[in-house]
Amino acid sequence: MVAHAPARARPLWIVAALVVLALSMIAGMLGGAAGISPWQVVLQVLDWLPGVEIDAGLAPIEQGLLWQIRLPRVLVAATVGGLLAIAGGGYQGVFRNPLADPYLLGAAAGAGLTVTMVIVLLPGGGAAIPPAAFAGAVGGVLLAYALGNTAGRSGGTVTLVLAGVAVTSFLTAIQTFIQQLKVEELKRIYSWILGDVRGGWDQIALIAPYALVSTAVLLLHGRMLDVLSVGDDEATALGVRAARVRLVVLVAACLATAAAVAVSGLIAFVGIVVPHVVRRLAGGSYRVVLPLSLIGGGAFLVLADLAARTVIAPAELPIGVVTAFIGAPFFVGVLRMTRKAEM
Repeated sequence: MVAHAPARARPLWIVAALVVLALSMIAGMLGGAAGISPWQVVLQVLDWLPGVEIDAGLAPIEQGLLWQIRLPRVLVAATVGGLLAIAGGGYQGVFRNPLADPYLLGAAAGAGLTVTMVIVLLPGGGAAIPPAAFAGAVGGVLLAYALGNTAGRSGGTVTLVLAGVAVTSFLTAIQTFIQQLKVEELKRIYSWILGDVRGGWDQIALIAPYALVSTAVLLLHGRMLDVLSVGDDEATALGVRAARVRLVVLVAACLATAAAVAVSGLIAFVGIVVPHVVRRLAGGSYRVVLPLSLIGGGAFLVLADLAARTVIAPAELPIGVVTAFIGAPFFVGVLRMTRKAEM
């Protein structure tokens, strides 16, 4: 078991993570054909703060580029990355399974299926996407959990993941069938499936309430997840209602996943890579893992989006391809360590 990080170290890790996130966002705003210096970007960001007046030396068209295109894109990437990472940490705490994450548990596939249904069957129904994604995420996780339970306890920690893979494949097959009902929407759907954080201020406003509620609930339950990690009997003895805590955290993690999927599509492995890195660096306490996953996930996806924009510039890679290149080998390593721990 990974030792919990001492409480006195927590503010230092938070500050360090925020610095990394800020630097990542500045780097993300620098990416693009227009040559704007890092110092000008920093000055322009400071100028946007209330009560601050600084001349960054940028032309109006350059200011518009930063405000209307680059800043919203960076904020969408940071928000989506943070939501997927903190949701992954929440799922891992609920199921006490280091391999659990929104993509592998069927949450993202369930959300993807319901969002595809909205795109195909309800043209212009943008407001229906977040609640539809939430319903699909909850349904996908519950289906994977029910299927995993049919194997009993003998399957080990990998059983739930295998059930999630089966559910994901099944839901993806249904999604592919639905896509054929409206072929003219295929390009939009496939672009969404591969992941895309090219959002605007309207998308940020759309998911902001869902993001705020889900992250607040997850952060407030960090201590409860620490208690659950020692076992249900011990948690009950300490006055913690394990079933209720699991339900609340599961719903909040599904809401976070749904909010991310609603604006960015399916982006895999963020929810497994970031929490594991956090545990290695700062310890296993969920009071540390959850806030650091939120911040670290934002930085991770901003940098992944920067790589997607620059690797084959002037063309762009889908961001889901970048996260898969990083996450797939990482997942194999985590899987091997988990199997060794069970033997």
